[in-house]
Amino acid sequence: MLDEFFIPRLLGMMFIGATVYAFEIPNYFDWIVRKTQFLKGIKATLTKTALAILYFNPLWIARHLLFIKLFSGQFDAIGWNILEIAFWSFLANILISFIANYIIQNRFKLKWRFLGSAVFSALMAIYYALSETFFG
Repeated sequence: MLDEFFIPRLLGMMFIGATVYAFEIPNYFDWIVRKTQFLKGIKATLTKTALAILYFNPLWIARHLLFIKLFSGQFDAIGWNILEIAFWSFLANILISFIANYIIQNRFKLKWRFLGSAVFSALMAIYYALSETFFG
């Protein structure tokens, strides 16, 4: 999108997605189910949604941006400003994240949540990569 396609970054992010994220996200969703199993109604719905949003918090976004920088070879661009960009990125997409995570956590069966989250995360990964342009 910004005419900055870079094969090592693509391969690195694919590796992170297939290892770190593929391990973390399904386990976190399983934890959400265990944590909310005795809740009912709106309380269960909002708790599941909030817990999913809390997972993809500014620190998670900053880590994602850090991976992008590392796999892009932009070591000199790694600094505290990544946290600020992540914070503003998180705030700017909170409504979209709320709606998407509500659907994923409350309308998808557990076995499909990782796939639903992966699709949403792939879209958000593009947004996170662009967030440096928007908020940096």
